[in-house]
Amino acid sequence: MSDFVEWGALARIVVLGVIVGAGLPALFAVAVRSLAGPGSRGDAGRRPPARVAIATASLGVVVAAIVTAIVIIGSGGH
Repeated sequence: MSDFVEWGALARIVVLGVIVGAGLPALFAVAVRSLAGPGSRGDAGRRPPARVAIATASLGVVVAAIVTAIVIIGSGGH
């Protein structure tokens, strides 16, 4: 049976799938929550700089992953 299945490659695919399939939506949720969640605005109606930085970093990682995927698919997937 092990002649037909490359277990190392299968493990890499599963790990990458979990990271992309659960990690990116979780990062997007962190960004949305930090911009619109409870306590997202102070008494003056402004967002704290830490929340804006968290949202910017999270959305930056999500956009970078999307752009990277498009480049990989556009180059033939190799």
